[in-house]
This record gives sequence, C-alpha cells and structure tokens, in this order.
Amino acid sequence: MDFKFILFEKKDGVARITINRPPYNVLDIPTMKEINFALEDIKSDQQRIKLIVITNAGSKAFSAGVDVADHTEDKVDEMIEVFHRMFRNLDSMDIPSLAIVNGVALGGGMELAVFCDMVIASEKSKFGQPEIKVGVYPSMVVAWLSKIIGLKKAYEMILSGDTISAKEAEQIGLINMAVPDAELEEKSEEFIKKITNNSAVVLKWAKKAVKSGLNVDFETGLKNSEVIYKYALMATYDAKEGIDAFINKREPVWKDK
Repeated sequence: MDFKFILFEKKDGVARITINRPPYNVLDIPTMKEINFALEDIKSDQQRIKLIVITNAGSKAFSAGVDVADHTEDKVDEMIEVFHRMFRNLDSMDIPSLAIVNGVALGGGMELAVFCDMVIASEKSKFGQPEIKVGVYPSMVVAWLSKIIGLKKAYEMILSGDTISAKEAEQIGLINMAVPDAELEEKSEEFIKKITNNSAVVLKWAKKAVKSGLNVDFETGLKNSEVIYKYALMATYDAKEGIDAFINKREPVWKDK
C-alpha cells in the first residue's frame, strides 16, 4: 500500500507508525484506515516484532484528534468503526506498544496515545479530551481511562474537557515520563532499547500475563499467570536460554522463539 498520511517502517524489531499530517496530524477516516492497514500488517509479522511505536511528524501535535467533519450523521458509522478498529487491532496483539508524543494529544489523539502500553512525551506536550465541549463524549476512552488513572480523575477529564500538561499526566500515571523537549528523541531511543534488548517471545508472554490479570480477582489472575508461566513461557527456547545464560554467567543469545 502507498501511504499518504502515515510513515511506516519495520526495523530492528521495531514497527514504527508515524502520523504524517502536520501541523496537527488530524485523524480523518483515510488516515485511520492507513493506521489500521499498518497494524494489520504487523499482526501478520508478529514473530519478528518486539515493539510497536506510534509517534508523530512535526512538533505541534501528536494528533489534535479525529476530524470533526467525520462526526456528521452520514459519516459517523464509518468513523466509529475505523476509529475503534485501531484499538481492537492493538488489543488483539501481545506485542508491547509505545506512544512517543511530541506536542498536543487531544481527543482521539489522546485516546490513541494512552491506549498504548507505555507513553513518553515531551514536556511541552498536553493531553485532553475536549469532546464534551462540542456535544459528544470520547467514545473509546470512556471504557479505558479509569483503568489507568482511576475513576475520579477520569470523570474530571471526560466531563470537563480540560487539558493537562505532560508533567501532570506523568504525575497521575497517564504517561510513563515527560522529558525535556530537546531530549525526547534520545530518551525515547534509550527506552526502546530497554525493551528490544529482551526476547520477542518472552515480551509477548509477559504482556499476555499482565493482561490475564486485568478485571479479575487476585486468585484468578495468579492462576492465569501460573498457567502461562509453566506451560507457555517455559516451553520457549528463550526462557531456557535466559536461565542457562544467568547460571553460566554469560549474555543470553535470543532466538525469539
């Protein structure tokens, strides 16, 4: 596929999707279709990919949100389907994901960023869900935000439409870290390497184990983890390799299987 609105590359175990509609990287239906195409391509190549990175071109906005023109009655059904398919695609994969935010992340832009497993942002970045101010609500994050930052703060962000700074986003657990603008690229690459230095298959089983403990009681989550650990993780080459390398005081050589 020839992409017009995103950049997409797979290199060194990282699949990187860059929203490329500066200055505000608005998510219209064609752009979201391209993001979904890229995510579905990653699904077909899961064994080699250790991390999905979603970021933005330019420095004003990760994304200012879904195009308001696509909210009209004649387009809303398609818009919702394409928009929600991005999250369904991400959720269907056990590959860890990271959003790198440089600029504002508003509305659907914030939803896409914070649905990623981890988020790094420049200190100038801002996050907000202003949909309530135009007479709608954020259709994905109402089902997700309280799981990240708790019900009280989720209600506040959704019902007020207020925008918060990257520093506040870090403080409330919405993102992993806010870094100085000039250090965003360096800090992001350091963070990416911390993840990709590990085995692809072990990363996936670890994420799957975390997800198996969500929305269940502790005992169920613990049992789910036990099953994954004993019968899936320990059946991999890399789990055996990592343990053997530690015992024999050498660096592991991952085969991602």
